[in-house]
Amino acid sequence: MAMARVSSGLAYPERFYAAASYVGFDGSSDSPAKGVTSKFSNDAALLLYALYQQATVGPCKIPKPRSWSPVEQSKWTSWNGLGNMASTEAMRLFVKILEEEDPGWYSRASNFVSEPAVLGEKNNVMIAEPVTENGNVLPEIKTIPAENGNLSEPQDKDVVSEGVSAVGVYDQWVSPPISGPRPKARYEHGAAVIDDKMYIFGGNHNGRYLSDLQALDLRSWTWSKVEVKTSGEASQVPVAPFAGHSLIPWQGNKLISIGGHTKDPSETMQVRVFDLQTLTWSNLKTYGKPPLSRGGHSVTPAGTSLVIFGGQDANRSLLNDLHILDLETMTWDEMDTLGLPPSPRSDHAAAVHAERYLLIFGGGSHATCFNDLHVLDLQTMEWSTPTQQGDIPSPRAGHAGVTVGENWFITGGGNNKSGVSETVVLNMSTLGWSIVTTVQGRVPLASEGLSLVLCSYNGEDILVSFGGYNGRYSNEINVLKPSHKSTLQSMETPVPDSVSAMQNATNATRDLESDIATVQEGKIREIVMDNIESEPMVNKVEETTERLIAALKAEKEELESSLSKEKLQTLQLKQDLTDAEARNTDLYKELQSVRGQLASEQSRCFKLEVDVAELRQKLQALESLKKELELLQRQKAASEQALNEKRRQSSGGVWGWIAGTPPNQQDDA
Repeated sequence: MAMARVSSGLAYPERFYAAASYVGFDGSSDSPAKGVTSKFSNDAALLLYALYQQATVGPCKIPKPRSWSPVEQSKWTSWNGLGNMASTEAMRLFVKILEEEDPGWYSRASNFVSEPAVLGEKNNVMIAEPVTENGNVLPEIKTIPAENGNLSEPQDKDVVSEGVSAVGVYDQWVSPPISGPRPKARYEHGAAVIDDKMYIFGGNHNGRYLSDLQALDLRSWTWSKVEVKTSGEASQVPVAPFAGHSLIPWQGNKLISIGGHTKDPSETMQVRVFDLQTLTWSNLKTYGKPPLSRGGHSVTPAGTSLVIFGGQDANRSLLNDLHILDLETMTWDEMDTLGLPPSPRSDHAAAVHAERYLLIFGGGSHATCFNDLHVLDLQTMEWSTPTQQGDIPSPRAGHAGVTVGENWFITGGGNNKSGVSETVVLNMSTLGWSIVTTVQGRVPLASEGLSLVLCSYNGEDILVSFGGYNGRYSNEINVLKPSHKSTLQSMETPVPDSVSAMQNATNATRDLESDIATVQEGKIREIVMDNIESEPMVNKVEETTERLIAALKAEKEELESSLSKEKLQTLQLKQDLTDAEARNTDLYKELQSVRGQLASEQSRCFKLEVDVAELRQKLQALESLKKELELLQRQKAASEQALNEKRRQSSGGVWGWIAGTPPNQQDDA
């Protein structure tokens, strides 16, 4: 989400009280809080409550509640956790969280939030247009000027609208005539130019992410929707809605979309590619450790690589890490840098100068916007904070930038109070700022989350902006053609030694073709001389140019040789990685086989243990039977012995009777 959204013309603290009234913390009866707060998550609702208390009451000084109510406990914990945060910072953070959770809150609250009166609008007509969001029809108030009694489209008073011929005006934003079905108004979308067409993908409208792909023909200024196809291949999948991502042209007929906020974010950053020939989306397979999923980051091409910096992850944590994606090997690298890096931020602008220096400007945290400039040497990987020259821009976030030669043009953005009205340019060799033009009022160019691309029109460079948000969502197109003066303006103030050293280094590594074209087209400076002195000077310039070309050619050959070695090494590493993956696959298969055999042996051992247990039970039963048998045998022997004794006694009495011996005598004997 953007860090500094312009919701209205209200300044603080009125803007905070309007937001609090909308949420319902002021107890007003006409606030739609009941229909809005139900959409907040528990964490967001607790944070809004704590920030409101901090802004209106101050730091939490009440004792912790002793009740068993988890709601009261959570409210006290959230408020107490803010510590001694200043009231003004709490106000700004309250509005920021509300705008992240409900970006269209101000348009829906316009029926009970009063804006400052604007003079000179007696000829304007107020029109309430229905806006559908989440199934509810809500009025959106628009002011349309009436000319001669007829209604006309909204027109920015600082933007010229004179047809395609108006593009010839230097250093002024113009609005060309647009035809075709216009895309839905949006911000935080991605934009890229391929073959005289500007492509717009995704974005945010009323808090809902978009997934459509639109194309603007830059020759006829005609919009058309790109009909995306799907196929049964696993790699070709329908793309999810995104906002806060980056769109990069690739290989002349493809668009790369990197990162972005979405409803169901993945753990790591995804890289998606759209093929303009097959009209299909697919996921790119990458190697290495990818960055965390995020949005509001910057993606800057540098040679055959993309440099990713900063952003905000799905948990609203701000980041300042640096990652590089090699588009030849599709390998991610997380870079360890030296020096003091920029503070964690999102919605900043980034550019690469001379294929060596990464520049980071502005951006925002949860409550603060920046206007600092940081430079990273991509060869030494060391951060520095050089001294800026000229008219240093004001703090901003959500702005857009594009480079034209050595110049970096930046427009739009917000600063927690209003939209930024000026378009500025930075000479990346001298680090000198200057203002190109300024717009007035709440116009689409003074918005955050707009896009800015560079294209060619009638053989000249032009800047094209689209969309943005400044309390209302925009789908307007504006065009600016930079003049030679603003494009190559140099500063009259003294340049520090550090900046001069950077300039010399960048000049030494400048691209050969760019220098030759610059010399041939005469864009560095114009030399006006008398006819008598012109020929010697031309010869001198030609000699200097030849020496420069020879030196640059030698340097180019050396760089090409180094690049070839790096490519060979990269290919070798890629082959080693492929072999390692193959060995890993074989080892995994072997491991699975051993695991299967081990499982079979374990099952067999279990069966044997069961059989042994059964045999032990039978053996115990057999021993018991043996003991019973011995007992019976002893009882039998005793019985037989007693029987024999009785038989002997019985046998003696009979014979005595036969012999005539009385029984008593026998006993005596």
